Amino acid sequence: MESSKKLAFMSNGIKGEMKVPGDKSISHRSIMFGAIARGTTVIHNFLKAEDCISTMTCFKQMGLEIEEEDNKVIVYGKGWEGLKEPEDILDVGNSGTTARLMAGMLAGRPFHSVIVGDESIAKRPMKRVTGPLSLFGADIAGRRNGEFTPLSIRGGKLSPVDYHLTVASAQVKSAMIFAALQADGISAIKEPVSTRNHTETMIKKFGGDISNENGLITVSGGQQFKGTEVRVPGDISSAAFFLVAAAIVPGSTLVLQDVGLNPTRTGIITVMERMGANITVVKSKENNEFEERGTITVETSSLRGIEIGGEIIPSLIDELPVIALLATQAEGRTIIKDAEELKVKETNRIDAIVSQLKVLGADIESTEDGMIINGKTELYGGTVDSMGDHRIGMTLAVAALLSKEEVTLKNADAVNISFPAFYSDLASLSIT
Repeated sequence: MESSKKLAFMSNGIKGEMKVPGDKSISHRSIMFGAIARGTTVIHNFLKAEDCISTMTCFKQMGLEIEEEDNKVIVYGKGWEGLKEPEDILDVGNSGTTARLMAGMLAGRPFHSVIVGDESIAKRPMKRVTGPLSLFGADIAGRRNGEFTPLSIRGGKLSPVDYHLTVASAQVKSAMIFAALQADGISAIKEPVSTRNHTETMIKKFGGDISNENGLITVSGGQQFKGTEVRVPGDISSAAFFLVAAAIVPGSTLVLQDVGLNPTRTGIITVMERMGANITVVKSKENNEFEERGTITVETSSLRGIEIGGEIIPSLIDELPVIALLATQAEGRTIIKDAEELKVKETNRIDAIVSQLKVLGADIESTEDGMIINGKTELYGGTVDSMGDHRIGMTLAVAALLSKEEVTLKNADAVNISFPAFYSDLASLSIT
């Protein structure tokens, strides 16, 4: 059922300290590696949101024992062999990460499985994964010749590959790495540009081996993993909404603690610095963490328009909707380009954010591979729609803080996909 929410508007500042929920990408992968490791894996600060719960549910269907406690998840792994044929279809809900990475894992398992998802997943391209996986010898069929879910996977023996990725996608890369870990030999995977490397860091965390030399990833099949303890950092993609809110709402000072600072994910910080944001990052000095983390402080800032494109795009692809909002409050023109990947997210995020920010009065136009924003503009009230996309919904909720009149958000509960406490956290920091 469609949910509508009247949003807080005309905030007098974002003030306080907070921790954002655990990183979504790392939470997914911690379950997956915990599943194929031998022994117990304890995951602290696991993101208990819809997408990651979908991953957990799918692996429970394959016989994995998982216990949930207040602030941790315990996975009792039995190695690759511990995964058993599910009795029913594997429903990933809204999670493209679950669908694509799990396809790579299941390609080498000696049983039949079927992956389905919601209406959004049914529209998202899967050939980018099923095509490369077929080169390993994987037997995967899907709607429209493997382009869309449902995906039917008859797992079996895999051979190593030497493959150049045609799309900069951490999900495609990770699916291939999971297949390569089951192949009989050494695989080489070349990235066009660097993408988030959580799968690679996780392999090392669980006692495995993988190398990346200038974008050429080599991985051996037949590796065994050991259960371990994982402390998931705060999700910088969730933090981004609060970073932008504090930068654009007058009278703000915000401190975000224990945020993941993996260099393949910090494009949002680089862009905010280039736009003139008053932002400070202090990295944690703990040396035993497998992922960098730290504290970020942001204050209300005078911003300027810039051009954003090229190799930085994969490191901020999920933050581009809220960066578009940031640009509406910057003096001058901001151009976002090379961001075609936004078209195949939960929605076409270029069309979604452009159309909805226009409703609020933004001077913004879509282009073939991004958008052009002219600032600085005042924002007004209106009825906007997340279109079922969590990142569009959260961006519009932040926009409402600047709006002169009331904003009503349709499909407001989309935020539950990654950040169930988003509205209450935002309200607790906003001065009315």
